[in-house]
Amino acid sequence: MDLFEPTRQAFALLFSGDATLWGIIWISMWVALAAIAVTAPFAIAAGFLLAKLKFAGRRVIIVFIQALLSFPTVVIALVIYLLLSRRGPLGAFELLFTPWAIMIGYIVIALPILIVFTVSAVQGGDPRIYETARCLGAKPARAALTTLWEVRFAVMAGIVNAFGRVVSEVGCALLVGGNIAGLTRNIPTAIALETAKGEFAQGIALGMVLVTLAIGVNVALAWLQGRGGLE
Repeated sequence: MDLFEPTRQAFALLFSGDATLWGIIWISMWVALAAIAVTAPFAIAAGFLLAKLKFAGRRVIIVFIQALLSFPTVVIALVIYLLLSRRGPLGAFELLFTPWAIMIGYIVIALPILIVFTVSAVQGGDPRIYETARCLGAKPARAALTTLWEVRFAVMAGIVNAFGRVVSEVGCALLVGGNIAGLTRNIPTAIALETAKGEFAQGIALGMVLVTLAIGVNVALAWLQGRGGLE
């Protein structure tokens, strides 16, 4: 198959300001970013507590959350679908086949990633940071923020990883979003649809956007790490 012509058309679509194409990109971006913004504070706080507090069953909880990292996202989507369907317990909110349903799915997918990265970051950091802050009179919340600041790059790596995971997620977005043009059709579902139709130009263009996003956020993280004095 000749890839030159679809690739040329893909570049033409990207730089022509095609409303349909950029609408798909906009839906993907705001839903993914909103999901991460909602999830990050709670997940980071939970990760810090799991790393610092000692209680019965703590190890079991951590292992369970780690297991969720490899949990099939299509199963997560199925559970959310059943919850949000008309006969489900949350059906009255009429969220199914809306961007909000996709966001809920993204939140569930991102949550364990952010928690696990935060636990690893805090446990891998110097425990004396928290203890010193407390000895100097800092309240627990202030000492926690000081500790998280010291391991911020590892936590940021978790945020980048979670964003990359949700922005490229197909199964969840397709099942609970419905791939509705102008409403829930995002980059991954549009790529799947256009490829199935044999229309490769838009799929290639959207794929370029995904690759650019992946490279961009990782380059930004590396730049920030360099600014922080890391090699």
